Formats: sequence, structure tokens, C-alpha cells
Amino acid sequence: MSTAVAERVDDDLWSAIGDPTRRRLLDLLLIDGDGTATTLSQQLPVTRQAVAKHLGVLDRVGLVQSAPAGREKRYRVDDAQLARAVAQLASVGSAWDARLRRIKRIAETIQRAEADGQQD
Repeated sequence: MSTAVAERVDDDLWSAIGDPTRRRLLDLLLIDGDGTATTLSQQLPVTRQAVAKHLGVLDRVGLVQSAPAGREKRYRVDDAQLARAVAQLASVGSAWDARLRRIKRIAETIQRAEADGQQD
């Protein structure tokens, strides 16, 4: 990965997104608009406490924002931070696409050289 791309990638953000339960929580919040640990845990095969911990991680990296809702917190996705994550992913994807194109060109050059050598 180029230095420029590496500097734009937020390791904490991607570590948070790397967990499948947290990705599912983000999906649910995007679908429902918002939710509490209790309402979200009813849609997942994990405890309310586990959901609360996952939401805490997402909150720390800024992917969700929380607001008091009685005895709980109501969470919603932070659109700007999610857009930042998507932009980072696109940037990393572009860098890898460029690398793969270069590898393909090198492999094709080697194949042509080998084919030319066998024809002599």
C-alpha cells in the first residue's frame, strides 16, 4: 500500500468494522435509523451486554453517535464517518487494483518472453 493510502486508512476504524457483529449492528442501524442495545440485541444472537460493548467500540471510532434515551442510549450511524470509511475502502481498493494490473502486465511479459524463447 502506498504511503499516501496508508496515511488515510484509520486502523481503529477498520478494526471496528472488521468484526461481523459490529457490521451487522451497522446494517441494522442503517435499516432502522436508530436503536438501543436492547432493541438491537433482540435482532441478533448475542446478549444485550455484548451488543452494548460492540456499540461502545463503534461509538469510540465515531461510526455511531449516541444520545440518552431513558436508562439506555439510543444509537444512530454517523453518516460523515461512514462516508469516510467508504472513501478509505475505495482508496485501498484502487491501490490494490493498480497492483494487480501491474502484476498481470509482468506475468504477460514473462509469458511472452518464454513463448519467444521456445520458438527459437
